[in-house]
Amino acid sequence: MGATEVTARILDGKATAKAVRADVRALAERLTAAGHRPGLGVVLVGDDPASQVYVRNKDRAAEEAGFRVETRKLPATTSQAELLAEIEAFNADAGIHGILVQLPLPSGLDERAAVRAISPDKDADGLHPESVARLVMGESGFVPCTPAGCIELLDRHGIEIEGRRAVVIGRSMLVGKPLAQLLLARNATVTMCHSRTTDLPAVCREADILVAAVGRRELVRGDWVKPGAAVLDVGINRGEDKKLKGDVAFDEVAAVAGALTPVPGGVGPMTIAMLLSNTALAASRLAGIEGH
Repeated sequence: MGATEVTARILDGKATAKAVRADVRALAERLTAAGHRPGLGVVLVGDDPASQVYVRNKDRAAEEAGFRVETRKLPATTSQAELLAEIEAFNADAGIHGILVQLPLPSGLDERAAVRAISPDKDADGLHPESVARLVMGESGFVPCTPAGCIELLDRHGIEIEGRRAVVIGRSMLVGKPLAQLLLARNATVTMCHSRTTDLPAVCREADILVAAVGRRELVRGDWVKPGAAVLDVGINRGEDKKLKGDVAFDEVAAVAGALTPVPGGVGPMTIAMLLSNTALAASRLAGIEGH
């Protein structure tokens, strides 16, 4: 078998996100007809180009889903008190069901305080401590969007989770830790790896489901992967050649894995789709209408 021969099934995040967004739009139409149009409130501080692109894409996706969208664009000189006041205004707005504070914030602003200021009932990003606690305790709540998107990709492609050995490389609060909890909740046996893990390749070779979420370009090589494993690449890295690459050496791994997400077009599109799903879920709970 040649090293560049693709045998893995490619998990198309764009098509899957499109399907999720169609479901969200259908729910939004039901909610709107019942007088509960979903509303998303976004706070963007400063002029970081990447953040501006992300927010623009989120706004457009929310509008296409039939949401009310309110975006507060604040200057980089915004004080902590001014930021918290904007969040509190969204908390008090009955027409806003999901609140997103775009991270990172400019230096001098306390990100943790901003996240804690969001009402747990409107925590569209799933980062509030109460949301984290609910996830760990196995209670219903909001889940961070990228990990939720990973689970959705596995489910919609019929990849079994229960009873499988899952290995997650990376222990961030945005991806690694919550994804490990989601996999545990689905009865996978989960190993979390990080920069201090001894013999990382050997641990990865034990995985039926392998998730790379460390931000190191092409860290995971073909000989790290168990034949037939499902590999989710959460990394987005731009090298000196300006090309986007994931945490997985795609060609090598595609020759071994049973399923693999590409970069771009894999996990990335799922993040916005799950943000919309969280917001619609919040609106459906308030309305007493069963969500999807």
